[in-house]
Amino acid sequence: MEQHTHVLEDGTVVTHSHDEHHHGHTHSHAHTKMVLNRMSRLIGHLESIKGMVESGRDCSEVLIQLSAVKSAINGVSKIILKDHMEHCIVDAVRDNDKEAIDQLNKAIDQFFK
Repeated sequence: MEQHTHVLEDGTVVTHSHDEHHHGHTHSHAHTKMVLNRMSRLIGHLESIKGMVESGRDCSEVLIQLSAVKSAINGVSKIILKDHMEHCIVDAVRDNDKEAIDQLNKAIDQFFK
């Protein structure tokens, strides 16, 4: 059994299992390294915004930086979603795995709240 975990935008963690024999392979995500690099940059960016707030920087400057982080988060989410569709969902459709598709729908609903 391979555990597969997704963290939704609001911090909800969704985990589902894939039966190895059912799939016959493990999922490899092409963009994991890029996603992790982007997340590290995002964390750094948030830390520096936190520093701006602590040092009493202008609110509008802080908001501009936060909106940059927000669009960077959307960019990372888009990479993860496309990756998921190219790998997991392609497999799910092939294997008629309704659960994986339902979970993707839930994640999309959460994301576009």
